[in-house]
Amino acid sequence: MRIGVAGCGAMGRPMAEAMLAGGANLVAHDVRPATDFGEFAAHLVPVESLREVATLFSIVRDIPQTEALLFGDQAMASAPNLTTLVISSTVAPSYIHDLRRRLPTRVALIDAPMSGAPVAARERRLAFMLGGDTAHITPLMPLFDAMGTNIHHLGPLGAGMVMKVLNNMIAASSVATTRLALDWAAEAGISGERFREVAETSSGQTWFSRHFAAIDWAEEAFDPANTMGILVKDVTSALDTAPAGATTALPRAIINAIRTLK
Repeated sequence: MRIGVAGCGAMGRPMAEAMLAGGANLVAHDVRPATDFGEFAAHLVPVESLREVATLFSIVRDIPQTEALLFGDQAMASAPNLTTLVISSTVAPSYIHDLRRRLPTRVALIDAPMSGAPVAARERRLAFMLGGDTAHITPLMPLFDAMGTNIHHLGPLGAGMVMKVLNNMIAASSVATTRLALDWAAEAGISGERFREVAETSSGQTWFSRHFAAIDWAEEAFDPANTMGILVKDVTSALDTAPAGATTALPRAIINAIRTLK
């Protein structure tokens, strides 16, 4: 089984490298030039070669890039050998179900978003949240095991994405609150390192605070093109799961707070 990876950014490249280390027969594709990838460039192929794979992991940024990959110039949805498509990008759950209707019936679709940030991807300890048929997921488990340490099959198609966007809503609230608390602590003369040290021994402990020093984007200002922009996208996607009549003031406040980060 030949594996393809589309999107070799901060998450996609280390995920591809983990699968390669696990023995996968893998090729990768990215819209950026091969000169950006150092030794990893040896695994990059043009889109014509990517269209020959049987299983494709899509690890592009968002829905527009997914659309370009599947239905735009790259046209992977109509690739003649494609039998399994794994969406690891974080997108709205409704998009996953719409995608199922638009793909050829011969292509199995799995939603497999991951959590842990680039540091966990590099250390091969990602958490995966899977949605789809067990019969389609089971053959891919060695690949997920190569990339992560916590593999959760949540249920049918879309269940993994529901879990991921809700998980990211919690994570985004932690990012916004922790960054605000760090700013206020600094004004009071408490260093960020000291603040995090104390918070991790008390009720203020969070994943974001605990891994702050290792998270590449921890101190980023908001920009639509960076990870803070991705957090806004993910919380917006979480609104897709809100039950009818639910109050959405809190997630919208989280979005606004992330947008104010400097």
